[in-house]
Amino acid sequence: MFRIGQLTTAYHTSFVLRGLRWIEKRSGEEVEWRLFGGGPAIVDSLDRGELDLGYIGLPPTMIGIERGVQIICVAGGHVEGTVFVAKPHFKSLDEMHGDVRETLEQFTVVGSPPKGSIHDVIIRNLLRENRLEDQVAVKNFDWADFIPEAMVSGEIDATVGTPPLAVLCEQAVKARHVIPPGKLWPYNPSYGIVVRKKLLEMRRERLLIFVKLHEEATNLMRREMERAADIVTEVMEVVDREFIIKALRISPRYCASLPDYYVDSTMRFVPVLQRMGYIKRSLSEEEIFDKALIEEVHREPPHYMEPIV
Repeated sequence: MFRIGQLTTAYHTSFVLRGLRWIEKRSGEEVEWRLFGGGPAIVDSLDRGELDLGYIGLPPTMIGIERGVQIICVAGGHVEGTVFVAKPHFKSLDEMHGDVRETLEQFTVVGSPPKGSIHDVIIRNLLRENRLEDQVAVKNFDWADFIPEAMVSGEIDATVGTPPLAVLCEQAVKARHVIPPGKLWPYNPSYGIVVRKKLLEMRRERLLIFVKLHEEATNLMRREMERAADIVTEVMEVVDREFIIKALRISPRYCASLPDYYVDSTMRFVPVLQRMGYIKRSLSEEEIFDKALIEEVHREPPHYMEPIV
């Protein structure tokens, strides 16, 4: 059995794999899916041996690795999945003539998923780069689901987070996109497939099958987005199809490969995490990634930046 940690993130292949039951049908492996509010909680569960693998942003993975959690990333999944939305009366980066600092100066409090999540690290780093960390506060939420309500109540002016969160905020307060993902952190590694090293050692062939299916699911999301939306809608139950299609189209950067730009963007987090005090020492690429499985599965060029069919 695979015990897999997932998030409430509609653009992860977890929902496609659950809906189509590819793992069970094509590998004979039973799956126990467990839902978490953020990547750091999945890392903790992996550390306790409660999970075998998880869908996690790379910064929480790196924080766990530095503190001794025996995990490693074996595949990608998506890039540029951190988006910035704000209440409709705030101006966008384009309206501010491309000036990131002036755009950020509009806000008093920006919401973010949990501390240590990729979204948290990206917004805190962006504020620091623009010398605004003492002027604009970041409020973290253990469950990102509470962020739209905080925007409605006026607790926050804007938020960073996933495309589905952006759609929820759009529905709640007519939130609009203010800074595009590529301007927040180019090629940021939204999530990867992170596994316990013991699983990689003991069940490599089974894990190879999972990685193949994960890659197939990213292809389906890119090439047959409406079909993917139908599957995700059925699995999630509580959302409608149009919501999912909007979320999938916001940042359609789907693939399972680990190209240089994915890895390089990840490694840019190392000094930032050190400066923020999230990790105490530097990390090497080899500590974070094991590319053997995905290089066997994905021999063609990466698909992240290809146009959606």
